[in-house]
Amino acid sequence: MDALITDDSAFMRKILRNILDELDFDNIWEAEDGDEAIEMCKEKHPDVLLLDIVMESVDGLDALDELTQIDEDMKIIVISAVGQQQMMVQAMDNGAEAFIKKPFENEDVKETVEDAING
Repeated sequence: MDALITDDSAFMRKILRNILDELDFDNIWEAEDGDEAIEMCKEKHPDVLLLDIVMESVDGLDALDELTQIDEDMKIIVISAVGQQQMMVQAMDNGAEAFIKKPFENEDVKETVEDAING
């Protein structure tokens, strides 16, 4: 299984990578914004996409429509800070599988990813 982490914060990508490293993914790639995520998904077809909603460049909501069309089997998990509930609901309505609220506990991320993978 392969995963793609999309967040404009290098620090957040590192935290998420460390969590996913414990879940036995074959490959874990990183993207800094929605445009880069779209290109990487077209090329690599990850099984799981962790997608931050709010990013400085192209945000997750803007990219979500196109991402869901690239691979209908890809599990998209959106990540958003507390207080962005409306964006989270919109993301779920637009094809996201699950969501993670920042700040998060590592175990919650693992559980959410495992639940998405296992259906």
